[in-house]
Amino acid sequence: MHFPTLFVFISVMSADAAAPRTFLWQEVGNPSCVRCCGGSEEPADAPKKTRMKEYVMYPMPRVQPRIEMSILKGDKGDVGDKGPPGVSGKEGERGPHGILGLKGQKGQVGPPGNSCKVQYSAFSVARRKSVHSTDYFQAVIFDTEFVNLYKHFNMFSGTFVCYISGIYYFNLNVHTWNLKETYLHIMKNDQEMAILYAQPSDRSIMQSQSLMLDLKEKDEVWVRMFKRERENALYNDDSDVYLIFNGYLIRPADE
Repeated sequence: MHFPTLFVFISVMSADAAAPRTFLWQEVGNPSCVRCCGGSEEPADAPKKTRMKEYVMYPMPRVQPRIEMSILKGDKGDVGDKGPPGVSGKEGERGPHGILGLKGQKGQVGPPGNSCKVQYSAFSVARRKSVHSTDYFQAVIFDTEFVNLYKHFNMFSGTFVCYISGIYYFNLNVHTWNLKETYLHIMKNDQEMAILYAQPSDRSIMQSQSLMLDLKEKDEVWVRMFKRERENALYNDDSDVYLIFNGYLIRPADE
């Protein structure tokens, strides 16, 4: 009659053998047989009930700690140092031209130069092709360069630019065209300084004009054709040179 008790003990060991165990004392009674016919009747030779203690294993509860991050969160730290620059990217496409800016202020006066240094400025240019005025005012462009010291004469615009302030001498020689008018101005910036004029005639002639000008730095001197009711023209051919413009520095301003 002790077989059921042994069966229960083996079942507990096989089911929870892998889990952590704790051992507790438990009293286990010795059951006896009772007749089914009546609850009050007992057999004469029924054994007495006995008590015994044995170890019963129970699984120990698992405890998993939980950290509350809101409690452990510290104060905000300081800003770290700036890191090294990254690798440069590819060069982008060139953008459109911006709006022309305002003219800047005049710069400061530069240091005085060496008084013993000799300064020069001179040019002599010509035009080998004939020219007819098509506009009311038209600048004369020269295509041949005889002398152009330090490139003070701009061949693309037909303008002499003053880089050394002082007294300059200028001379203009032209060949008129028969039956056509010749009307020219020697210009200083936008101001008319001298006129070279020849009336229409049945024969062409050489005409000349010369003058001296007191120029400041960045002043410009150039030749302009002036068109009126008559046709204005200058004669020339490919073999000879008739139209010549000369200029040179006589005395610098700092001497």
